[in-house]
Amino acid sequence: MHVIPNVFLVGPMGAGKSTIGRLLAADLHREFCDSDHVIEERCGASIPWIFDVEGESGFREREQAVIDELTSLREVVMATGGGAIMAEANRRVLRERGTVVYLYAPVEQQLKRAGRDRNRPLLQQDDPGRVLKRLFELRDPLYRETADIIVRTDRRSPRAVTNEIRRRIKALADPLHAPG
Repeated sequence: MHVIPNVFLVGPMGAGKSTIGRLLAADLHREFCDSDHVIEERCGASIPWIFDVEGESGFREREQAVIDELTSLREVVMATGGGAIMAEANRRVLRERGTVVYLYAPVEQQLKRAGRDRNRPLLQQDDPGRVLKRLFELRDPLYRETADIIVRTDRRSPRAVTNEIRRRIKALADPLHAPG
């Protein structure tokens, strides 16, 4: 039996990284970490506050340090923030230290799930749909380049998505004994 490596979830806001990450971690009997939550806990402040005080660049520096640390752990499932993929250093450690799963969500789904969320500083503008479309165009190629597995999350339950990820990770870990 082959060992399943760390699993890192990437994708846009609203794709379900935290929800699916918790389910997957429970299924695999692993610790779950959310890089955004770790940053908030360590700073004692919300991400919007960090953005206001330090700007996006200050937040991204913190994010890079946390991702480097969390990817060094063993037997974890980690959800990253949607913009974590923009830093080459993050893409590199994600690829080198585990299996990267891109949770693909179309812009319409992102807007439905995240459009009104006040904890998402990049969306605090007049037209969050336009912002999400621009971010998607920028980030989708980087998610695809980094991912070992791409899974659609729209019109599917978190449990169905989790089951597919688990099946595909096991197939990567042991292709000769992959379930049908």
